Amino acid sequence: MRTIPAARADAGAWLAVAAGTLGALMATLDISIVNSSLPTIQGEIGASGTEGTWIATGYLVAEIVIIPLCGWLERLLGLRTFLLLVAALFTAFSVLCGLSTSLTMMVIGRVGQGLTGGAMIPTAQTIIATRLPRDQQPIGTAMFGATAILGPVIGPVIGGWLTENLSWHYAFFLNVPICLALMALLWIGLPHRKPQADQLIQADWLGIVGLAAFLGGLTIVLEEGEREQWFASRHILWLTALSLAGFMTMMVGQFTARHPVIRMRILLDRQFSAVVIMGTMVGMVIYGTSYVIPQFLAYIANYNAQQSGGVVVWSGIPSLMLMPLVPLLIRYVDIRVAVAFGLVLLGGSAYMDTSLTAQAAGPEFLYSQLIRGVGTIFAMLYLNQAAIQSVSSEYASDAAGLFNAARNLGGSLALAGIAAVQDRRMWLHNRRLEESLNANGAGLHDHLAAQAQVMGGTEQALRALSGTIEAQALTMTYIDLFWILSVGVMCTLPLVVFLRPLDKDAPLATH
Repeated sequence: MRTIPAARADAGAWLAVAAGTLGALMATLDISIVNSSLPTIQGEIGASGTEGTWIATGYLVAEIVIIPLCGWLERLLGLRTFLLLVAALFTAFSVLCGLSTSLTMMVIGRVGQGLTGGAMIPTAQTIIATRLPRDQQPIGTAMFGATAILGPVIGPVIGGWLTENLSWHYAFFLNVPICLALMALLWIGLPHRKPQADQLIQADWLGIVGLAAFLGGLTIVLEEGEREQWFASRHILWLTALSLAGFMTMMVGQFTARHPVIRMRILLDRQFSAVVIMGTMVGMVIYGTSYVIPQFLAYIANYNAQQSGGVVVWSGIPSLMLMPLVPLLIRYVDIRVAVAFGLVLLGGSAYMDTSLTAQAAGPEFLYSQLIRGVGTIFAMLYLNQAAIQSVSSEYASDAAGLFNAARNLGGSLALAGIAAVQDRRMWLHNRRLEESLNANGAGLHDHLAAQAQVMGGTEQALRALSGTIEAQALTMTYIDLFWILSVGVMCTLPLVVFLRPLDKDAPLATH
C-alpha cells in the first residue's frame, strides 16, 4: 500500500529523499567510474583486454536485471529494510572489488555492486512519491534527475583522478563512507514496514526467472557480440537462445500469474511505448558519447584518463545550473515542447561533433558537451515524469522499472553498435585512404623522401605515413558514430506527438 504524504514534508521526509538521490548517484556513477582506470586494473589483476571488459559489463548486466524486479522486492521486504539491505551489500561488494587480486574476485564484486546498486535507482522515485506531497515532488524530481544524469558523466573523471593521484582501489573504497551516511539517512528518514512473506508464495517465479534470463542474456549478447564475431560464436548462440527462452518464460508468467512481477501489458499504452523508445535513445546518447569522447581523446589527442574525464564532465555543468529551475520548468513548460527541445539539442550536439579533425582536442567538444547537457536535462526529466503518468497509479512502480531498464539497455545498445560500426568503418576508411594514394605519384615520393630525410630513413617515413592514415581513418570513424547518434535521435523526434500534457498535481510514482 502506498503511503500518502503529509501536506508539507518534514525533515525526515527530506532526509529520505536525500538518501534516495544519493543512492541513485552512487549506482549510476559506479557504472562508469572504472572506465578510465580499466587498463590499470587489468594490468594489476592479470586480466587481458577482452577479459577486462567484464569489469564494466558485469555491473551493467546485473543492474539491468535487478531494476525491473525492485517493485516486487519493495513489496516483499518493505522499502526501508530493502534499501538498508542493498546499501549494506553494496558496501561489502565495493570493498571486495577494492581488495581484488584476480579477475574472478573482481567480476563477482562488480556483479554484486550492479545487483545492489541498481536497486537504488527506481526506489529513489518511490521515496519521492511516498514521502513528499504533490506540490513538492518536482523538487525531488530535480534532485533525482540531476544525480542520475551526473553519475555517468562524473564517473570517468573521478575514477581517472583517483587512479592518477592515489590508486584505482580508492574508486571502490570511496563508496564505504558514502554508504554509511546513506544507511544513516535511510534509518532516520524512512518508516519501518513489516515484510510481506505472502509475496513469496504469490510471486510470479516464471516471470522473475524469465526476466533475469532475458535481460541478462540480451545484455551480454549486445556487449560481447562484436568481440565474439556474433553468431559465429557458440557462446553467443547459447546466450541468444537463453535470452529467447527467458522472454518466452516471462510472457507465460504474464498470462498465468495472478500478480506478474512486471506488467509488460503497459507497453501497449501508446504514450508509454513512445516514452520507452525515446528513453532508450537518450540512454544511447548519454552512454555512447561518454564512451566515444574519451576514446577519441585518448587515441587522437593523447589525453590521459584524467584529462578525458574532465572533458566528459562538461555536459554535467548544465545539470547543476538548471537543477534549481527544474520544478518550475516541469510545472510551466509543456512536455511535448520540452522533450522535442531536448531531443533537438541532443541530435544537434552529436551533429556538431561530425566536424572533428585529426587535430581536434578537448576544447573542440566544449560547446557540444554543454548543449548535450541541456538537452539531456529536458529530455530525461520530462520523459521520467511521462513514464509514471502514462499508466495508472497501480502500475507506476512497473513503469519506473521498465523505463530505467530501457535507459540502461540503451547504453548496452550504444556500446554494441559502436563496437560493430567502429570495426567495419575503420577498415573501410583505411582502405579508401590507402587507395587514394598513388604509389607512383611524384607527390607521394617527394613527401616520403622529405620525411625520410627528417626522420632518418625510409622505414621511419613509411611508419609515419601509416600512422597518419590510421589517425585519419579513426577520426572519420568517430565522425560516423556521432552522425549515427544524431540521426537516431532525430528519428525518435516524431514520437513526441504521442505525449499527453502532464498532470501537475499527480505524484511521480506510487508503491
